[in-house]
Amino acid sequence: MKFLSKFIFFLLFLTILVSVIAYARGYRFDYKNKSLSSTGIIAVTSYPKTAKIYLNGLLHGVTDNNLTLSPGDYQIDIKKEGFTSWSKKVNLKGELVVNIDAVLYPANPSLSPLTNLGIVKAVPLEDTDKIVVFAEEGVYLFEAARRPLSFFPPLKTIVKKELFTTPIDFSTVEVEISPDQKQAIVDNYLISLEEENQSILDLSLSAESKQALITAWEEQKQANFLKILETYPPEFSKIASDSFKVISFSPNETKVLYQSLDNVSLSQMITPPLIATNQAIETRSLKKGGFYIYDKKEDKNYFISNFEFRISNFNIQWYFDSRHLVIEEDKKISIADYDNTNRQPVYSGPFEAKFFTTSSDGKILILANLNPEANKLPDLYLVGIR
Repeated sequence: MKFLSKFIFFLLFLTILVSVIAYARGYRFDYKNKSLSSTGIIAVTSYPKTAKIYLNGLLHGVTDNNLTLSPGDYQIDIKKEGFTSWSKKVNLKGELVVNIDAVLYPANPSLSPLTNLGIVKAVPLEDTDKIVVFAEEGVYLFEAARRPLSFFPPLKTIVKKELFTTPIDFSTVEVEISPDQKQAIVDNYLISLEEENQSILDLSLSAESKQALITAWEEQKQANFLKILETYPPEFSKIASDSFKVISFSPNETKVLYQSLDNVSLSQMITPPLIATNQAIETRSLKKGGFYIYDKKEDKNYFISNFEFRISNFNIQWYFDSRHLVIEEDKKISIADYDNTNRQPVYSGPFEAKFFTTSSDGKILILANLNPEANKLPDLYLVGIR
């Protein structure tokens, strides 16, 4: 009798344990079909919060939320009044979790002036919040991350125009930035970007020295790229070294934007493939001239644009979170997921083409002239989208 009671207790314990494990893995009892079936979870988060979640057109609460559902295909739409919408189609499998992290942007972004001196040309420094600004009086350094008390953030003077010994047109100057962002070549002049220059070096006196310096900078940039590529799968690094032109790495260096210089194919580098990864359609047969993004964490490769589209009117940068791209095209600025889905226009007001940059806190900086009858030149403006 004692043995029987222990045996019954063991069976009861085992039944409860199996039930808890099955429940944790997503199994639910289907009362309609009187059977046990697996389920999956769609974990939905958004920025900003409390956005409405629609599955196949039906409202399923607000973000953030975990939705336990039967396996199948679902059309997910995330909406919030006053913001852009987000949508994606996912295939949910039993016992797996699909993570949805939607970023929505204001339908009417704010616009704030940052300078008031009239800007002839602006050149952003990669991987920083700094911009080299050319005005009629000279060259300045603008730091987007600074938040001074004054209405207009002060500019740091780099070079006064009178230091240039020959006439120079800032609107047409060619600018080369050193890999450490500490120096720049402006046409034929070498200047420091760390402090106000009391004198500047005229490289036109020796054309070889200018070209040698530019070549050395390019070699250093390439060495920096190769060092990051060493953290990628060896097969990808080998193909990249032979057949890719690296454009830029994401801020966290887990993704790379590149142009294919040949028709090549990317093999599967993580085997077996990871489960519960990004379900966007990827492209592993690369076409010469095409632009792509490779994600080393998931071993996924996504098509961004072809060469013809790029050279027509197309400028692309990484957003600060490494999960989005900021794209200038057709007189507007859009933000897309890094897999080139969910492209949403975030600003289509007036701005000078061929220039925009982003700050480390997710703002967009543009050149715009909002009153051309009174102002001859544009100024820097901040587009508030967060």
